[in-house]
This record gives sequence, structure tokens and C-alpha cells, in this order.
Amino acid sequence: MHNTEIERKFLVRSDAFIKEATEQFSILQGYLCKDPNKTIRVRVRDTRAFLTIKSSTLREGLAKFEWEREIGLQDAQELMKLCLPGAISKTRYIIPAPSYQGAKRCWEVDVFHGRLEGRVLAEIELGDEHEPFLHPDWIGEEVTGLPQYYNANM
Repeated sequence: MHNTEIERKFLVRSDAFIKEATEQFSILQGYLCKDPNKTIRVRVRDTRAFLTIKSSTLREGLAKFEWEREIGLQDAQELMKLCLPGAISKTRYIIPAPSYQGAKRCWEVDVFHGRLEGRVLAEIELGDEHEPFLHPDWIGEEVTGLPQYYNANM
């Protein structure tokens, strides 16, 4: 399905992921809408900005609808002023994951700052809900589908 995101989310048990990271960047994100079935997010990642709409799909499972477009940095800064209270600040680390049948995957580990200091979450985007993947030693308990770990609810 076009514009579909399938991701699994985990707690992180150590900072060993940092030495494996190939990229890192700062993220500030706010929400224009945080309905239980859909969110509209504004994100500034270093010097680039994005508007994202996420929604549950009509079928069961992990797949979610995701529409994301890059927008101008100045537009994003103006939109951030309209966002609901509780913007999120975090550093994202990108860690290559071992490939499965040639598919390139990576772990995204978010280290939260400010009011969420101490929270560290990892996610991996998959091509299929049942796609196997290796769990690095620093990966902890799976929290996929638990609303308290959705960024929009933090």
C-alpha cells in the first residue's frame, strides 16, 4: 500500500548503539492534531522541515498510513507556533541493521531531552509485518502499539 509505514518500537537498555551510529541529528517536533486515530506533525530536523500526517489504516496490524512532505524551514517555524503544548526535543541516531534478503534497514534511536530526559526508544521500519530482523544487544522490551510510547502522547 502506498504511503504505508510498518514499524516496531523498543525500549533501549544501554547506550552501546552510539558507537554503531552512522548519523545523528537534532529534532524538534510539535503536533497540530493529536486525535487517537490521526496526527498532524511539524518536524524540524537540523535545517530541514517536514509536515507529516499519520493515521491508522482500515486493516488490522502494524501498518499505518503516513504522508510526509518537506516544507520550508520558515513555514515550519511559523507552524510550530500553532502546535499544541508539549513540543518534543530529541537527538536521533541512525544505526544500520543487518540486511534481510537484500532489504536495507536501519534502527532509529531517539534520545529525548527536556521534560522527557532519560527516555530512549528505538524503532525499525519494515517492509512487511512479519519480516524477521535481528535484535542488537542494546534493544530491550518491545513497546510497539503501546500508546504511552507514541511521540504524540508524550
